Amino acid sequence: MEFRTRVDIEEAEKKISYKSKLFLIGSCFTNEIGKHFKQGKIQTELNPFGVLYNPLSTADAIELLLDRKSFTKDDLYFYNNKYLSFSHDTTFSATDPGETLGRINNAIEKASDSLYESTHIFITFGTSWVYRRREDNSLVANCHKIPAGEFTRHLLKHDEIVNRWYSITERLLKVNSDLNIVFTVSPVRHLKDGAHGNQLSKSRLIVAINDLVSSNRNIQYFPSYEIVLDELRDYRFYNRDMLHPSGIAIDYIWEKIREVYFDRNTNNIYGDVWKITESLKHELNKNDREANVKFAESMLAKIARLSKDYPFIDLFKEESYFRNILNQDTL
Repeated sequence: MEFRTRVDIEEAEKKISYKSKLFLIGSCFTNEIGKHFKQGKIQTELNPFGVLYNPLSTADAIELLLDRKSFTKDDLYFYNNKYLSFSHDTTFSATDPGETLGRINNAIEKASDSLYESTHIFITFGTSWVYRRREDNSLVANCHKIPAGEFTRHLLKHDEIVNRWYSITERLLKVNSDLNIVFTVSPVRHLKDGAHGNQLSKSRLIVAINDLVSSNRNIQYFPSYEIVLDELRDYRFYNRDMLHPSGIAIDYIWEKIREVYFDRNTNNIYGDVWKITESLKHELNKNDREANVKFAESMLAKIARLSKDYPFIDLFKEESYFRNILNQDTL
């Protein structure tokens, strides 16, 4: 007997390999998935504007990258002794405007190149609710803990999402007609909107994405939201806040992504690379240098074999770490 509802997912036509170049943008769930790609050493550009929650801010960010926008001090806002950007999250903010601009423009320059070279783009929407500044009605990606009275808040209409993203996807595919665009909806629940408000928000995202998927075969939907709600329908798959998926849930979704987007060879390579990168978490024994040296030599041998077969995988950090263990007199 089957004791849970399984979400059927079609296998991707355009697979991800170690020669693929990925671009991930969107909500905090994007970061969780991006970490797995990165740990497996798959070329990945991850959230160059920081975490973005709503579809319009995410679309604006992609357009800024396509335009290779260079920010100036006029694009910044000074609040609570920091210069910030309403297009970015708080990780870009600094007390010095030059430092803020440096972080922003360096990220845009690097991410713009990545976007133009990408084979796959994963876009995660978190909410249909958006905030605008009362001063000029401009959209903000992040309110930066500025008093709520300075913003208005509303739920996006279906056409607002779809029309904006028709334009963005057309532009992306004009740059690269072979590009694979994957949309997903974050399974993180936004209960500050209320249970009903959260469902309204998520449903608008899902319906809008469905229209986009129907418009072009290069656009797909990956059901992260449905996997958590249907396959993992239990609070044990949430963190203590009962809003964010737990590590186990994220790992389960990640395995689904591997099933759908990796071929057998890529899965095998990923497994070997993951064992190497994960080994950096191994706790060394300060009282047993011989055991540590033996462990380091074993890992260096694995790195050498993998590097010989797949020289395009960057394992320099891992190799340096284990060589350093060999070169130390004591640990």
